[in-house]
Amino acid sequence: MDVHLSIHGRQGLAGQLYRQLRAGIVDGRLAPGERLPSTRDLAAQLGVSRKTTLDVFERLIAEGYLRSRAGDGTFVAHALTHLAPRPLTISPSPGSGSIWEDLPDALPRTAPGAEPAFDFVGGITDKTLFPFDKWRSCIGHALRVQARGRGEYRNPSGEQELRLAISRYLAFSRAVVSNWQDVIVTQGAQQAIDVVARVVIRPSDVVAVEDPGYPPARIAFSALGARIAYVPVDAEGLVVDALPDNARIVYVTPSHQFPLGMAMSLERRVALLEWAQRRGALVVEDDYDGEFRFTGRPMESLKSLDSTGVVAYVGTFSKTIFPELRIGYVIPPAPLGTAMRRAKQVGDWHSCTMTQTALAKFMLDGYFAKHLRRMHKEYAARRAVLLQHLDGPLAPWFAPNAPAAGIHLVARLKAERDERELIARAAAASIGLYGIAGMYGGQQPVPGILFGYGGIGVADIHAGMEKLAGVMAASRL
Repeated sequence: MDVHLSIHGRQGLAGQLYRQLRAGIVDGRLAPGERLPSTRDLAAQLGVSRKTTLDVFERLIAEGYLRSRAGDGTFVAHALTHLAPRPLTISPSPGSGSIWEDLPDALPRTAPGAEPAFDFVGGITDKTLFPFDKWRSCIGHALRVQARGRGEYRNPSGEQELRLAISRYLAFSRAVVSNWQDVIVTQGAQQAIDVVARVVIRPSDVVAVEDPGYPPARIAFSALGARIAYVPVDAEGLVVDALPDNARIVYVTPSHQFPLGMAMSLERRVALLEWAQRRGALVVEDDYDGEFRFTGRPMESLKSLDSTGVVAYVGTFSKTIFPELRIGYVIPPAPLGTAMRRAKQVGDWHSCTMTQTALAKFMLDGYFAKHLRRMHKEYAARRAVLLQHLDGPLAPWFAPNAPAAGIHLVARLKAERDERELIARAAAASIGLYGIAGMYGGQQPVPGILFGYGGIGVADIHAGMEKLAGVMAASRL
């Protein structure tokens, strides 16, 4: 037998021996037909009991890796001769490979263990301020509910209590009037976008997206064969007059344009709805962090103006609670409801019911509203500190957009400075900065930095921005 076996410690002896013998068979070091030592000889060689080697041989024989002939011995089975190592021949479908390769660069993240001391990454929240004591009680409630009855597959649209809680919340905070039956619970906003795309898009359909805009959304549309039309934005949001006549879907972030931050004006909202009605197009409204508004009156959703049913409203708890929760939702136009529920069912049947039950209690018992009020105050303070630095010591290099809502803002680089060079110099000083060049698709990128403040506290914003000012001055960028 041409395999070296070794035993470490005295724990899990059978498991250690099983894994080593199985690995030797699978990777070909033990050839088909090769005879193994007897269980008695192998036990003596390794210093283990014969029962250990007997148990391992019996398991490998039962699984088909070994065969035994009475009076002759134990041999490697011939069943795995087809598993000889070969070069990988499977590849992405034609034309799709670049779509998936684009995703990591579109929304960069730091590698685990390599987080900078001052990280301004966007799209994350501060879990240290989340009321985990209340959440634990909600999880306990969910466990008690789950313990009842039998295990079964649930409604693809989600648990009734959570759909009711979402419907009530949206009616109060976003002026979205819906029945709870209209709500479809998804795995974050990204699955909601994907479900919409799967139901509506046909190969070669045109999908209009904001430019710059949210890359994972356009990648989801492209992956299903859509042709992307990049539509510019200005101070009032999406330029409706630039929409292509043949667009089947228009994807927008009207409450807090991603990434630049402006809100779509009322005139543009009305124009977009009228355009969609005339063209028979679907508008996908991604209201990803509109809950946090710091100046002016609350901006109601585009969906609240939709009287003819052309808007699919998408939301998420990733920005209000934390991204790992993976709960979002979509309220589609009525004619698309059945198809979208079936598309959700085909994708993953339904989202985790335990998490849904816990979140429903968290919302219906008032904990969610209290958490939002606390975070609104905290994010307002962080935003103010960030702008204080960008408009003050860092003003020679940055021109910030000061959005009224959200948990990030974009600052354009003055004098066309090099975005990547700045990010690299900041990284060397343990400051995490993230550019917006990858968020453009149809026009020349304007250099800028997306400053997220959802995951970094006031003290660290102060320290990080002071350090960044020193980097900028020293490097003469």
